[in-house]
Amino acid sequence: MSNSPMAASDKHGPLSGPGKGPHPRAGSEAKTPRTERGRRTLRKLLDASAIEFGEKGFHEASVSSITRRAGVALGSFYTYFDSKEALFRALVQDMSENVRASARAAIAPDMPAIAIERAALAAFLRFAREHKEIYRIIDEAEFVDPASYRAHYETVAERITARLAAGSARGEFREGLGEIEAWALMGMNVFVGLRFAVWDDRDEAGAGRRSLEDVAATVNALIARGVMRD
Repeated sequence: MSNSPMAASDKHGPLSGPGKGPHPRAGSEAKTPRTERGRRTLRKLLDASAIEFGEKGFHEASVSSITRRAGVALGSFYTYFDSKEALFRALVQDMSENVRASARAAIAPDMPAIAIERAALAAFLRFAREHKEIYRIIDEAEFVDPASYRAHYETVAERITARLAAGSARGEFREGLGEIEAWALMGMNVFVGLRFAVWDDRDEAGAGRRSLEDVAATVNALIARGVMRD
C-alpha cells in the first residue's frame, strides 16, 4: 500500500464512507470533536491507523507514523487520543461499526429472512475485500485489547441472533434458533471472508476471482438446504 498521507482515503475511501465522520462508538475511546474540522481530523487518524496497523501490526506502528500518514500534526493526535492503545481500541470499534453499516445498507425491509443472510454476507465480503486489514487488526485485538476483540464478535453474534429470531417469528426459519446457531453462522462467514475476500490474491483487476455474490449465494444455499441429501 502507498505511504502517502492520504493513502487511507485515496485507495479505499474513508472506512465510514465518503463525507462521513467516525461512527459514534469510536467516540467512546476518542475525545469527541466539537467541530466539523475536528471530526474530519479524527476520521483521518482512524483511516490512517487502519493502514498503519494493518501493514505493521500494533507493536511496530507508531503514533508519529500514523500522524504523518494522516497529514495531521503530531501534537494534534493527543487532542483526540490519550495513547496508541486508545486509538487501537477506537479503530476496532469503528471497523466493527462499519461492518454493521455495510450490512444494514444492503438489507431491505421487505427481504425474506434467508435473503437477508445472503445480502449481509455479500456486504461483509465486499467490505473485507476492500479493507483486508480488518482481519489482521481484529485478530491482533485478541492480544492487544481482549475486551475489544470479544465485544466485536459478541456484537456481531447478537445481530445475527436477532435476525434469526425475526425470521422465526415470521415463520420463515424454524423455531428454536438462537445463540449457538448465530455463532456457527458467524464463524462460517469469517472464514469464508478470509479465503475469498482476503486470500483471493489473484489479478488486481479481478480476473480469475470468484464473484463475491456467487460465494454468498453458495453459503446461503448451505444455510437453506444443509448438506444432507433429500
